[in-house]
Amino acid sequence: MMNPPSNHLTMLKRVTSMMSRRSFFSRASRLGHESSDGILKNYSPTLDKVFPGYGLVSGNVQAKQKMENIIRQLQSSRRSVTTLSLASKKRRGKKITMVTAYDYPSAMHVQRANMDMILVGDSAAMVELGFDTTQPMTLEQMIHHCQAVHRGVIASINATKSKMEKPKVPLLVGDMPFGTYEYKDLDIALKNAYKMVKEGGMDAVKLEGGSKHRAKTIRHVVDGGVAVMGHIGLTPQAISVIGGFRAQGRTSKRARELVDEALRLQDAGAFALVLECVPSNVAKAVTDTLEIPTIGIGAGSGTSGQVLVYHDMLGMMSHPHHQEFMPKFCKSYANVGHAITEGLDAFKREVEDGTFPSEEYSPYVMNEEEEKAFDLLLEQDKAERDRKHHEAAKKLKQADEYEQLSLYGGKD
Repeated sequence: MMNPPSNHLTMLKRVTSMMSRRSFFSRASRLGHESSDGILKNYSPTLDKVFPGYGLVSGNVQAKQKMENIIRQLQSSRRSVTTLSLASKKRRGKKITMVTAYDYPSAMHVQRANMDMILVGDSAAMVELGFDTTQPMTLEQMIHHCQAVHRGVIASINATKSKMEKPKVPLLVGDMPFGTYEYKDLDIALKNAYKMVKEGGMDAVKLEGGSKHRAKTIRHVVDGGVAVMGHIGLTPQAISVIGGFRAQGRTSKRARELVDEALRLQDAGAFALVLECVPSNVAKAVTDTLEIPTIGIGAGSGTSGQVLVYHDMLGMMSHPHHQEFMPKFCKSYANVGHAITEGLDAFKREVEDGTFPSEEYSPYVMNEEEEKAFDLLLEQDKAERDRKHHEAAKKLKQADEYEQLSLYGGKD
């Protein structure tokens, strides 16, 4: 009996010499695309030719288990999430995970959590920059955030590789900000999408709206080579039109329109669709109608996956004595804001009472010889330094007196 090689790459070369490399690799090396049982069922005759007498076709249990282990190695050796692997997840009934990230550290955290997708959302305008809506976000600002997220993901992956693990590479999706894709001239949208990919490092872009014109825009961008995620339901960029952050699809007519919009965007070439703030039965109807995955946010559990805003789900804005606004649909999985407040309070307290930094956190020292030489240098001009110190202290004392008397118009 010929045993399979221990190195799965060697095995891959031998197998692909007997069949279409593209066919086998697409099935065996993309994580989760097909179970090892499915691969063995489809390829056992070929594998038996590669390993004569191995007994896969005849049902040798021990041989099957060993081959399953090799297939799992093949699957884990390439874990990049793609638009195709997401579609496969939906077909197999596996849920898709997506979380927003806006900077280097948040991207590292989300990548380490093995999320399928990272959305660099224009919600950065609200949770990072302090605006009331997403509308003020510019293309230049979005690219700035996209670049930081891209660097964070790469750094996290490289750090994981150094530990001999197989990192998952999430699909990076960047929001096209308000005013960068709505024009009749579709080339404007394509040009800006190229910037998001080439300068921002994104794998795909997201566009809001389900109108016929938006579908034409998506088709044009997809034909230009950029993957597009759609977004219907509550579209925050259009709050001036829809009258604020309101749930959508709550009437039968509007719900039916959402189904039509979803089909329109699918036909235009969108690889996935965000459904925001719609009734769960409507979201499920849309999901069941489409072939592409749906990602819900405030849309119930019937979608293909879920997305939440990083700051909301981790309680970044929470405080021990009050809670910032939290969307009704958002579950808080942590109270990071509490820990931040406690840490800052502890730092302030220790600095003020002199306990920080202790000797433990003052690691840089001079040797005894250099320390003596330094003391001698200080003695040489001590009188001059004392004189300058006295003059500076006198001026500052006068300034303090002005401040205490509120002569500058300030208040104590």
